[in-house]
Amino acid sequence: MKRQQMYFRMISASLLRRRSRMLVALLAVTIGATILSGLVTIYYDVPRQMGAQFRSYGANMIFTAAADSDGLTTDQVERASALIDAEDLVGLAPYRYESVRINERPVIAAGTDMAGAQSTSPYWFVTGEWPSGDGEALIGKAVSNTYRLGPGDTLTAQYVPEHAADAEEVEPIERTFKVTGVLDTGGSEEEYLFISLADMAALTGVDDRLDVAELSVSGGQPKLEEYAEAIAAGVPEVTPRLVKRVTQSENTVLKKLQALVLLVTVIVLLLTMICVSTTMMAVVSERRKEIGLRKALGASDNSIIMEFMGEGLLLGGIGGLLGSGLGFAFAQMVSRNVFNSSITFQPLLLPATIVVSILVTGLACLSPVRSATDVDPALVLKGE
Repeated sequence: MKRQQMYFRMISASLLRRRSRMLVALLAVTIGATILSGLVTIYYDVPRQMGAQFRSYGANMIFTAAADSDGLTTDQVERASALIDAEDLVGLAPYRYESVRINERPVIAAGTDMAGAQSTSPYWFVTGEWPSGDGEALIGKAVSNTYRLGPGDTLTAQYVPEHAADAEEVEPIERTFKVTGVLDTGGSEEEYLFISLADMAALTGVDDRLDVAELSVSGGQPKLEEYAEAIAAGVPEVTPRLVKRVTQSENTVLKKLQALVLLVTVIVLLLTMICVSTTMMAVVSERRKEIGLRKALGASDNSIIMEFMGEGLLLGGIGGLLGSGLGFAFAQMVSRNVFNSSITFQPLLLPATIVVSILVTGLACLSPVRSATDVDPALVLKGE
């Protein structure tokens, strides 16, 4: 029998003879590895999960025209948004605002891309349906109450150019819209009339002009700042601005949550180390006579150290392997219950968890192993 096989058989037999104590140590290592694997998985996946949650609070980046430009255009917005990675760009909604009249009363009309508005403002609550084509409109709740309009009704909007010398003598441009939905946000959007950009161009006679573009971009504040710098340098006609109330809140929450996860992980590993150390110390106390006899027969301290460390490291490896799988299941459960979405598997976490479990177990065995090497065979064999 080879020396390595004999060594493995010896430490495995020693573990099996003390199943009750070793099961306690194995359970402690497995729990520690489970918490480590689960929390580290959550730690690295939390930015993505939290970012998705924060996207429901609205846009976190805004494009406006640069101070020395003639205004914002669709082409400029497209070139600026192209500098953002496609997988990070959740939504883009360009807006153009004009004053129109409904029943001779002024109302702010907002021309936008309806699909983009849904992506950047998922918190908007619409009674009815979103407009799906030209000639359809979404009205705010305040507009609905003022004109007693609802889904299915029609309205006529009139537009008079602001630059007209005598607005009363200029024939207003009229366009009729079908109301498909009523918008309820609790904000100023309830006072607006939302139509498509094509309808806005037809109503005003001016095409390819925007006032602002709202973007929902996935990523923390550092990443958003990098995008903003790249856009400012690559498209000087566009001024990108971060919505600080969203980006800073997201960054603060992420930092606190990640710090909490790290703290809990360290505490659990310390408790695992204490439990394993206590169990191995009890094993050394039980085996004092055996250790004394072996040393009296000529066993070296190194052989005793190798045996006890082998037992501990084997426990660490098995516990780390079990904890890796259980940790991913734990992280998946937390993610589904808290964020209502699946978590991403981190392949490198499997070997990392096993290595950390072995290291923690090895450190926990240092004190018991020292006690084992300090056993005096003469005193033990005398029964003292």
